[in-house]
Formats: sequence, structure tokens, C-alpha cells
Amino acid sequence: MTKQQRLRTLPKMDDLLRVIESQAGDLPRSLIKSVIQDELACYRERLLVGQQDCCDQEELLTGIRQEINRQSQPHLRGVINAAGVILHTNLGRARLSDECSAMLASVGCKYSNLEYDLNDGSRGSRYQHVEDLLVRLTGAEAALVVNNNAAAVYLVLDSVTKGREVVVSRGELVEIGGSFRVPSIMAASGCKLVEVGTTNKTHPSDYTAAISEHTGALLKVHTSNYKIIGFTAEVEMPELAAIARQNQLPSIYDLGSGLMLDLSPYGIAGEKTVAQCVRQGADLVCFSGDKLLGGPQAGIIVGKSVYIAAMKKNHLLRALRIDKLTLASLEITLRQYLDPERAVKSIPTLRMIAQPPAVVREKAERLAGLLAGVGCRCSVVKSAARVGGGSLPAVELTSYAVAIQMEGLSPNRLESKMRENSIPIIARITDDCLQLDLHTVEPEEFADIVLCLKMIISGLG
Repeated sequence: MTKQQRLRTLPKMDDLLRVIESQAGDLPRSLIKSVIQDELACYRERLLVGQQDCCDQEELLTGIRQEINRQSQPHLRGVINAAGVILHTNLGRARLSDECSAMLASVGCKYSNLEYDLNDGSRGSRYQHVEDLLVRLTGAEAALVVNNNAAAVYLVLDSVTKGREVVVSRGELVEIGGSFRVPSIMAASGCKLVEVGTTNKTHPSDYTAAISEHTGALLKVHTSNYKIIGFTAEVEMPELAAIARQNQLPSIYDLGSGLMLDLSPYGIAGEKTVAQCVRQGADLVCFSGDKLLGGPQAGIIVGKSVYIAAMKKNHLLRALRIDKLTLASLEITLRQYLDPERAVKSIPTLRMIAQPPAVVREKAERLAGLLAGVGCRCSVVKSAARVGGGSLPAVELTSYAVAIQMEGLSPNRLESKMRENSIPIIARITDDCLQLDLHTVEPEEFADIVLCLKMIISGLG
């Protein structure tokens, strides 16, 4: 067939539009038309280069329907995390509690007292919704929240040390996700970095020797996304705070992870809580809301009221301020910490960290049984889950996974098909086998996993 003969087998745009519109419900006509035009153009190109002799109309219609379905879904969607990483940075880090979800629906769909004082009917402060809670939980004099921890560090340095030197250990000059580096944030905030010590060892005398009339603060940065082991030494917060006080300087601790409860009862020791850092003398402590705290993305600053007051007057605060939905879920998360036992049960991050291996194994066996019922070849295997999100890098949690093998489908292709599900399922490939780690999967998500695998199996037949 000639090119022109092949092109004549393409259906008309209006005919395709009529067929698709009759099946598309209330989807926007502009979306349908745009997809049809794009799919026709692709098919036309295949005919022109001789990849096909004629148009298969059913194939074309199927491609159009699939693309319309893909484009009509929200780009930001909920997924099932079966990767075994609790604070998965690419999957939104901390999973919020049911109470947070209810509050988000209430505040997001109605007017709220975001900046309105209900007691006297005057203008209020958005920060007051969480400041008292943070003071109560950490023992600090005052508190402030911004949109993430990098912003918190930036605001602290700009407000307290601008134009002055900040002394920090060379072994704590971390790089966080997206190539954001502590030295770069310091430079942008208008202060000058003074490195002391070496990569593996820093001593109190290093800080003392670096202090001059130009020094504005001593900074400690928690190496939350890596661990240096072996021949090492660092200056702990009590000693650093003492050196700062002796020299009438503020001590700043970028804690990062934001742990509020002692995790040693669950086998994780050595991680400092925010309250411990305050008690050890840190004048300002910065940390994230969506790491070990288990709340929404936020940058939280607690410490001496004189420094917090200076930050509240900084014009940068408006650019970095936290929104009402984040405040709503942060307040609920913090309120849950008023009862530590309740917090471990109701905050998903803590619940997943604390869950015993036997509970994870029981979930894995239940899911494996359900999958076997739809014809899936699977087995329960021991695995290792991680906290993730730049927190507790050296900690592995004993876990169990459902390992799946499918005749005629490679592990990579199976993983891809599960990602393409209407509710995407994020799994991992280990030992040339697809695995669903149950440490991060809730029982109420089993039905969606089973339905997804059932559809994949039926498609192979």
C-alpha cells in the first residue's frame, strides 16, 4: 500500500470524537479532543513510516481511552507504599493520622479562625495555634513554625547571625535532599561559615580557638542522613552550649529529624529528643515536622524567646510562613503527643516504627493467603525495613515481605504494572523477585493490592 492509501484508513476526527464522547461521561470536551488529536498524530506517523499497513480502529480507540483515563486523573495521587521505607521522601514522607485527615477536611472546606482571636474578636496570630503546644512539649521558652526545616535554619541564621561568622564542625556540613547544602544555606542567609575540626574529629578547643569578635553563633548540625563510625569525636550539645554561654553567643542546633519521644523501648537508642536538646542548653533548636515527629511538612523552631521574637519581626517570615492546612494537621499531631501512649498508637510513623516483627509477619501471611486465592505464586520472606527520610540511617527494622513471581512476566514488568494501577502500588525488587514489604502496608490496603494482582493475572490469560 502507498502512504496515501495507508493514511486513508484512519478514521475521521469527528467520528472518533462522537464515539469517545458517548462513553466519557462529563469529562471536558477540550481534554477529549486534545487526546484524540495527539493519538491520531502518533498513529499517522506510524503509517507514514510503514510501521503498520493500515489503521486498527479498535487499537486506536483503546489507546485514546487509556490516555484520557491517564490525563483525567489528578497528577498528585495517593499510593500504597510497599517499599518498606516508613519516611519515604519520594512518597511524601510521614503518613498523617486519621485525626489529621478529619481536621484537614474540616478546616480546608470551611472558613477558620486562622488569624482571628475567638476570645475577643480581634486579629490573631496563625502561629499561636501551635506555639503553646510546642512550648509545653519541649520545655522551650517560645516557638515558631515555617514551611520546612531548610527555611527554619535560613530564618534563624538571617535573624540571629546575619553579617557575622557562624562556627560549625567540618563533619557536620551535610547535604540534604535536592542538593541543598548547609554551607549554601548559610551563605544565602548572609552569614560567614567558619569550619572547625576534621571530617571525623572535632574537639571543644576547635570551637574555642575559632571564636572572635566577628563570631555570631555556634551551630551544631545533626548528621541525620549518614553516620561516621570508627575513629571519631564530636562536641555534644551540653559542652557546645557551655562554650557559647561563656562567650555570650547563641548556640543553635539543627536537629533535623524532630524526635519527640524516646524510642529506646522499641529497640532504637541514642537518638536525642527535642526536649533533651533544649534541656542540654541549646538556645535554638530547628527540626522537621514530617520526619520522626510524624506530622506534615514544616520547619519548627523552639528556643529562647528573645531570638524567636526577632524572627517574628523578620520580613522573611511572610515568605516562609506555614499555611492553614499544614497548621491544622501539625496541631493535631502535637496534641497527640500530650499522651505518649496514644501518640505511639495513633501517629502512623511511630506506630510503624514500634510495631513488633510478629505483627508484620502476621500481616504478610494474611496478604499471601489472599493473593494465593486469586492464583498468585507468592511466599513470605524475611526482610529489612528502614525509617528513611534522612532519619536513623544506621537502623534496620526486622520486617517481612510477600515475594511474588509471575509466569510470563519479569519482576521489572510486574513492578511497572503495579505502579500503573489506578491506585499505584510501590514495591521493590530484591533477589530478582518483586517484594511487598508489609512494614508500611496497612490491612485496609490489602483489597486494593489483591484487585491489582487479579487484574494483572487476568490480563496474562
